[in-house]
Amino acid sequence: MVPPIIQENNREEPQAISMGNICLLDGSWTSSAQFSGCGWVWMDSGGNIQLMGTRNFPRRESALHSEVEALRWTMENMLQHLSCQNFGTDCKELIAMIKEPHAWLSFATELERIETLHICFPDFNISYVPRAHNQIYDFIAKTARSFHRKLHFIGCSVLAWLPRPPQVLVIE
Repeated sequence: MVPPIIQENNREEPQAISMGNICLLDGSWTSSAQFSGCGWVWMDSGGNIQLMGTRNFPRRESALHSEVEALRWTMENMLQHLSCQNFGTDCKELIAMIKEPHAWLSFATELERIETLHICFPDFNISYVPRAHNQIYDFIAKTARSFHRKLHFIGCSVLAWLPRPPQVLVIE
């Protein structure tokens, strides 16, 4: 007789993901790279990419530190360039940090900066977006991390001298 397979209950609440008027972000980190990288893509209400940003910075302590830095930089850019209130990430730990910052004491300084920015977003929302939906912003975060000198770019498309991700318009 084969014993029944006991499956864990999925305690995650399903989220409806609207890929319109959302800023998708990602951080990138490896222990051997000189830099950490981050990237974000703002999609309008029609789901079209309208603006993107990528930059690198001296390597952070961990991958999670890089994700927090990516959120901070993205929020700063949204305040400067757009009025987007919705953010998406494939990092569940980052979402948990934002929802319960006092549970992450080792990130207190970084989260204090995020909380200060959060005040400027009256309808702030951060959602989990599965990794399958993050090809472009994941790509630009990894590209920034692997770039061999300082990189900071905000624009409507990926520049010609950056490697091309699939399905991205390039300015020649």
